[in-house]
Amino acid sequence: MKIDKVYLPLLIFSAVAVGFLLGGIFIKAPVAPQIVTQNETKQKLNKLIDFIDSEYVDDVNTDSIVDQTVTGILEKLDPHSIYIAKNDAATEAQNMRGDFVGIGVNFFIENDTVTVISPIKDGPAYKAGIKAGDRILTAGKKQLFGKKVNTEKLYDILKGEIDSKVNVTVYRKSEKKKLNFEITRNVIPVKSVDIAIMLNKNTGYIKINRFAETTFEEFKKGLTQIINSKANSLVLDLRDNGGGYLEEAVEIADEFLKEKKLIVFTKNKKGRIDKTFATNDGTFENGKITVLINENSASASEIIAGAIQDNDRGLVIGRRSFGKGLVQREMPFKDGSSVRLTVARYYTPTGRSIQKPYNHGSEEYFNDFMNRYHNGELYAKDSIKIADTLKFKTPKGRIVYGGGGIVPDVFVPLEASKGNEVIPILMQSGVVTNFAFKSIDAKRKEFEKMNYSQIYSKVNGTDEYFNLFKEFVAKTDGYIDLSLSKSYVKRYLTAEFCRQLLGDTDYFRIILKEDTMIKEALKH
Repeated sequence: MKIDKVYLPLLIFSAVAVGFLLGGIFIKAPVAPQIVTQNETKQKLNKLIDFIDSEYVDDVNTDSIVDQTVTGILEKLDPHSIYIAKNDAATEAQNMRGDFVGIGVNFFIENDTVTVISPIKDGPAYKAGIKAGDRILTAGKKQLFGKKVNTEKLYDILKGEIDSKVNVTVYRKSEKKKLNFEITRNVIPVKSVDIAIMLNKNTGYIKINRFAETTFEEFKKGLTQIINSKANSLVLDLRDNGGGYLEEAVEIADEFLKEKKLIVFTKNKKGRIDKTFATNDGTFENGKITVLINENSASASEIIAGAIQDNDRGLVIGRRSFGKGLVQREMPFKDGSSVRLTVARYYTPTGRSIQKPYNHGSEEYFNDFMNRYHNGELYAKDSIKIADTLKFKTPKGRIVYGGGGIVPDVFVPLEASKGNEVIPILMQSGVVTNFAFKSIDAKRKEFEKMNYSQIYSKVNGTDEYFNLFKEFVAKTDGYIDLSLSKSYVKRYLTAEFCRQLLGDTDYFRIILKEDTMIKEALKH
């Protein structure tokens, strides 16, 4: 099941930076007690704000000034110490909680109209009769068309208390008529485990997109399914996973490691070291394990990859990970805002810190993808520059590296053609979702009669939708040469058509079949 979400064309690279800025890894810990001080220097900010509030010649929003000031202070520390304004705090908390109360639809806004991509199966809207392609005209007494729709207000309208009711009017394009529905809001899970399936008769596959409060619970359910399917090996996909709660990552690593094996340790400014060891509760301690990572795998993802690698437990396959080895603690304020402050560094079992440098500012730090592109390491492992002083040895004598991320045991280059590095990001963005929806919506009755083989043949078997997508991208995101990555683009287009018409399982069925990292994992 998926969270209600607005699918809009994305600016290339921007989403990645934002994800790491608000994600990362942080600990569920008691908030430190407030410290009272009479230090004159520390009272300057309060005095200045009061002075502006009472004497400045024009009206000023002092709350905004405080927000900017706090943000500016934290920016001087490190890229992961951040301020979360009260308007963003609820959304961020929801993302990490793992559920919300709402009507349960995936949607995007087209021509100032809320358009349903699909209702979440067995969710409130699905049970009420909402269908893919419906345009939501009103919810309660609120009009949702004919004007610029404010996304935040839209969420407020569709969400609510559990068991509360909302009357919704939709226009069903396929039937050319308006329909009224009464929907009873309920809890909608926000998945952090995308899929848990078998790749073949012996190998399971689990993909985790972040580490939220429910991630271990979701993971354990998927792992149990795979064990029951007689899998003796597992591919754990942590690509593009920007992190989350440290505790969730530790619990997952514990499933693979034998008792008393070191998973991770942290060190704070006072030199205190806290070590976390595996317990005897692991349910997959003897099966083969392979971890997939890429340049967008960060923090909690790197903890798992480092624990597997440093304990000689399995192979890490892919490309060098992001390189985030800082731990944050969250401090909430009474107005609903909060600060996440870096309070420790974490180290892998061999003693590696994989934190990359951040002394050149946040912009360069989060845009490291382009540096990796220019130095060639997205295509060749030999281009990864690691100082000899950062070499470490595992118990079995394997060389592993610290500084700037987890270097994989088996390198797999970027799949798209060289010169088209934006294509993998494009093909997993809202642009593809938007295009697929519009294409399906234009011929919905025809598409909804098709099975998997027919959809695959129609989208992947000809160049019709590839050519239409090229035109679509040219209008929305400027010129990107898709021709050198034609098969790659068609694969993702076909998968997205299948996801919207048939569901997530068929999406991954297509994506994973030709995935170069999956192929490499199956070799080992």
